[in-house]
Amino acid sequence: MSLASTERERAAIEVTGIVQGVGFRPFVYRLAQRLRLAGWVRNTGRGVDIEVEGDSEAVRSFPIALKEEAPPLAVISSLSVATLAPKGENGFAIFESAGTAAGGEVPPDCEVCDDCLAELFDPSNRRYLYPFINCTNCGPRYSIITGIPYDRPVTTMAPFAMCPECLGEYHDPGHRRFHAQPNACPVCGPRLRLCDGSGQELEGDPLYLTQQALRSGEVVAIKGVGGFHLAVDACNEAAVRRLRERKHRDEKPFALLVPDLDAVRRIAHCGETEARLLMGTERPVVLLPKLAGNTVAPQVAPHNHWLGIMLPSNPLQHLLFKDQPGPLVMTSGNLSGEPIVYREEEAFSRLSGIADLFLTHNREIKTRSDDSVIRVFRGEPLFLRRSRGYVPRAVRLPSEQPAVLAVGGELKNAFCLTRGDRAFMSQHIGDLTNTVTVASLEENVEHLEKLLEIEPQLVAHDLHPDYLSTAVAQRVDLPRVAVQHHHAHLASCMAENGLDGEAIGVIFDGTGYGLDGAIWGGEFLVGGYHGFQRRGHLSYLRLPGGDAAVKEPYRMAIAALHGVFGDQLFEQGLPVTELVEPAQRGILLKMIERGINSPLTSSCGRLFDAVAALIGVRTHVNYEGQAAMELEALAERAEVKKPYPYLIHDGSDKGGTGGIASGSANVALVTPPHCYPPPECLQVDFLPAIAAICEDLAHGRDLAEMAAAFHLTLTHAVVDVCGRLRSESGLDRVVLSGGVFQNRLFTESVADKLEEGGFKVFCHRLVPPNDGGLALGQAMVAAAQWSGVGANS
Repeated sequence: MSLASTERERAAIEVTGIVQGVGFRPFVYRLAQRLRLAGWVRNTGRGVDIEVEGDSEAVRSFPIALKEEAPPLAVISSLSVATLAPKGENGFAIFESAGTAAGGEVPPDCEVCDDCLAELFDPSNRRYLYPFINCTNCGPRYSIITGIPYDRPVTTMAPFAMCPECLGEYHDPGHRRFHAQPNACPVCGPRLRLCDGSGQELEGDPLYLTQQALRSGEVVAIKGVGGFHLAVDACNEAAVRRLRERKHRDEKPFALLVPDLDAVRRIAHCGETEARLLMGTERPVVLLPKLAGNTVAPQVAPHNHWLGIMLPSNPLQHLLFKDQPGPLVMTSGNLSGEPIVYREEEAFSRLSGIADLFLTHNREIKTRSDDSVIRVFRGEPLFLRRSRGYVPRAVRLPSEQPAVLAVGGELKNAFCLTRGDRAFMSQHIGDLTNTVTVASLEENVEHLEKLLEIEPQLVAHDLHPDYLSTAVAQRVDLPRVAVQHHHAHLASCMAENGLDGEAIGVIFDGTGYGLDGAIWGGEFLVGGYHGFQRRGHLSYLRLPGGDAAVKEPYRMAIAALHGVFGDQLFEQGLPVTELVEPAQRGILLKMIERGINSPLTSSCGRLFDAVAALIGVRTHVNYEGQAAMELEALAERAEVKKPYPYLIHDGSDKGGTGGIASGSANVALVTPPHCYPPPECLQVDFLPAIAAICEDLAHGRDLAEMAAAFHLTLTHAVVDVCGRLRSESGLDRVVLSGGVFQNRLFTESVADKLEEGGFKVFCHRLVPPNDGGLALGQAMVAAAQWSGVGANS
């Protein structure tokens, strides 16, 4: 670049996005020095303000370089430039932060960078083996920030006064640790300590003693960036089993911490996309298929073909593998149903019956945050849980919205705050089944509102009146908008894909409060943010015993069999019926026939349960979605070309219309009570498929083929219904949302078949398809209604 021009210019530049706590100001300083520009830079409540003055060509190239050369952790949302009169200023300065108008963003926590990692294991470096090493390019952010603008006094590092050497780095614009707010060293920073279950500190090197304890099979609670993990040797079957017993976690898989990519590939299949995710600064847990003959204890993920694996996300986790190469179980430190423990006193009280030892430290965690969980779908990441490393990174919305607080759903809760054309999803809060988790939701709402300087104009919540999240919304002194569960799923997927107008929504999940009083979960919607029409759904089945049927899938199999065989179902000799004691059979039949404690449900999740139980994959579950996951894993072992039969009813003819007739089901179908929807609503009837599965069981067909055929049947039904809705509405955009679309096999099949049929298919990428992404949709629907666009149909 030529700097020969003598014309002088001055420009004011405002940058918003994730530009604080990521080394942006020193980057600006060095860039100005390189281009020989005078001026200044400072943090504000909105982002970063800059003024530069000098040669006109250099001034004009400066904003371009800001975008192209920004630090690795920076995310620029907007950049505006205004021309000013030159002042004849010399030199470039970094000013103190100034709190101005709202609009800033908060950086997520991130993994230790390569430079710091090299120093961590360099015996000549003063931070050798120091577990809190960091710089402007890495380290804790969201978990330690207490206020804005992001400076050390408003972080949990405030109590640690920097020593002269650290202070020198902190004030040197040319140093990698210039204004690195968590900057510290062994002389002046936080320190580790190892304690027994009573909180008594043990003598000796905490790290060495922890490694010894893990090698000997003990359970160690380890304080990380966002909370405590429970760790054991992942290859020690007895230790893993002991952890399961103490945590009362029977079969749900544990996450693994593995030292590096080579170690990952010794226990699991890892493709290029998965490797990129594992190595990213966010360090999520990534689901990978198990490698045959791996050394991981079977109890880590029993009855499961996948392992949840992450690489070290902080210096302490890297140090755990010094002289100890094996993988470690690294699961959330909590009691069943509660959020991750993040305060030391809570850890000693709540985890004392689980952990033998506690490796902790004196750097406070302000905001707890669980690990993010991702699986790869069609070569792209699909969130199952969006939390540490990604939160509170903004999601860009299709248009500007009023400021909304959306409190999410009951399970996998996460809330959302909107400002302008940005949505800020919270970290994973958990299942709102107790006061501890509800309190965590309310605390985090207050904290994130403060950090982002958002004052909501209204609050959105689920339509279900008995959800604890609804109660949270009712305690907020703002206008409230109740949003139907599946409408929120539709809007969530549309929003993250930047869609306006209307689309066909295939919304499949386990449970959602329906407008007709039934439990929805297998829905075909047409609509957008302003409202929706329910244009189809899976045929209603009874849910015998209510919530008991969710934990005991055999009940759903009995309900489906009742639709096929009526009160003769126990005379068919099917294995699943043997689970019901003879004395209980008459009672169960009356419950189904009379609807006693047996609400109607169109849930696709419950249909998966019914099939899984019917073919003997899973009759009782120990965690949500277990039956469906194991049915998917079984289906992946076979390929089939012929689906089972099904029918599509349009209300005008109870014999049904369309569908696939294979002729394999010749059993007369008994129509369940209240099965048919209004005439304008299509109903997908899978009772013919259930009948065909019964025939296959009698003939001894391979179970994997049966599982695969069921998945294919569901795919064909979705494509069939979407084709009908396209003919009626003219819409060719289909969004796929709801927890069932965590099923990779089914989702890929549906997306491929729809695209082959000329549909434009939109899936989730930025938020989970499960209820963890629900709040985004709630916020969009509430904003549309608040703006007077319309209301729910």
